[in-house]
Amino acid sequence: MPILILILIALFVVIPGIRVVNQYERGVVQRLGRFRRIMEPGLHVIIPYIDTMRTVDVRTTPMDVPKQEVITKDNVTVNVDAVVYFRVIDAKKAVFETTNYAYATSTFAQTALRDVTGNFDLDELLSKRDKISSQIKEIVDTQTDKWGIDIESVKLQNIELPSDMKRAMAKQAEAERERRAAIISAEGEKASAAAVAEAASLLAQTPGGLNIRTLQTLEKISTDPSQKTVILLPSDLAGDLKNLFK
Repeated sequence: MPILILILIALFVVIPGIRVVNQYERGVVQRLGRFRRIMEPGLHVIIPYIDTMRTVDVRTTPMDVPKQEVITKDNVTVNVDAVVYFRVIDAKKAVFETTNYAYATSTFAQTALRDVTGNFDLDELLSKRDKISSQIKEIVDTQTDKWGIDIESVKLQNIELPSDMKRAMAKQAEAERERRAAIISAEGEKASAAAVAEAASLLAQTPGGLNIRTLQTLEKISTDPSQKTVILLPSDLAGDLKNLFK
């Protein structure tokens, strides 16, 4: 009989009261609706039917901030989204100060994203992402501190521009590429012309240099598969023939 009683006690009292808290969690224990204590990782026993425990994940959690439509300081409508990295540092506050700390953090981050980005011009929005992210982090962190939440970082992800502005920027980029290509081509032609002029000057200054160059050209022609016939004439004879046919 005593053994049966012990078995019943184990089944209805001890076993239901066993709780395991993982390394990345904290357990918030309430007794009859009032806060009792915080349980650290490990094996614990609570009083069944009197105590309740809620586990809270204390790891860094990434949270996407949905795309927000924002009007910039220079009246350009853009869509901006971000990601927030947060962590629970006070499990008691996270449970008792808000009904859903993750949803509350997300909602406040959306509001802060719209407010901060609306204070910048489009050019600043595109070039000063780190500064904007820091301002959003500071605002959100101040609010979520009362919920036991630490905002570790905020990162702007995508900044979606209006379609007409995308087309205008694409045309501007294409024009810039064409301008750069024209400059590179002109510089190449300039360098080529300078090299030709330098070579001509060297040939003119070198005795027999022009004749050597002529022979090199004839050698190339002789290897041409078209098998053209080339007749070489002395320069003075060529001049006489030219005068004869005038």
